[in-house]
Order: sequence, then C-alpha cells, then structure tokens
Amino acid sequence: MTGHVLTDREWRFLATARRATLGTMAADGRIRLLPICFVVLQAENELPTIWSPLDDKPKHVADPHALARVRDVAARPESTLLVDRWDEDWTQLGWLRIEVTGALVEPAAPGHATAVTALRTRYPQYAGHRLEIRPMLRFEPVRAVSWGALG
Repeated sequence: MTGHVLTDREWRFLATARRATLGTMAADGRIRLLPICFVVLQAENELPTIWSPLDDKPKHVADPHALARVRDVAARPESTLLVDRWDEDWTQLGWLRIEVTGALVEPAAPGHATAVTALRTRYPQYAGHRLEIRPMLRFEPVRAVSWGALG
C-alpha cells in the first residue's frame, strides 16, 4: 500500500498492528484516549483510509451517534491515532503517530460494506456483531511521525 502521507514502511507497520489508540478532543479541551480496532482500506485511485467500527460491545450509551468519540470527531474532526509496539528488547520498540481527519460514515455510504467485510476478516470476533447496520469512523491521514523498529 502506498500513500503520500505515510511511507510504505509506516503503512506496513499500521496494517499489521492489531489495535491503535484514538485521541480526540472533548468540548472542554481534554484529550480523550481510546483503544480501537481498525482496518486500512484503499479504493482504486484513492489514498488509503483507516476505518474503525462502532461495534456491539457494551457501551455507556446505546446509540452509537451519542458516543463521546463520535461527538468529538463531529465537532473537531482533527484527531490522532497512535500505534505502538512494545518489547523487552528495546531494539524492537516502535511507534507511529498519525494526525488524521475523521468523519462518521453511515451504513449506506460508499466504502462501509467493504469496511465491514475487511473488519470481519481481520477480527473474527466481529462475526457476531451487526457492523452492517452501525455507523463507523473513517480517518484520512494528514501527517505521520514514526520512530524505532517498524520493519
């Protein structure tokens, strides 16, 4: 996969990561951090995007539109994703921080069905989740910074 914001090495590191940490900004200016599942997709003639489901796991609110991360992204689409690898062998440490612009994508929107399929392939746990009827967050990378052993 290639994109103008991340290097090929950074895309590979991202694509093999199992989770990321999403950082959004709350209305009061506090940073909210949340571990997320995600998948990287690239439509023909487009730059890669990162999709994260609003799945069926229990949450504080039933309506996914009322989730804090959704409210944050709607008000301030500029967010950050952090992917890191920890190892006791510090020569294997690495991280990738991606500044992104986020948007809520409803089930009927282009790309949603493809993201559902890709997420179920990547995370078998999603087989029983109703991702096809729930919105998702889609992130477009704007800038990336990385460090360490990404290979």
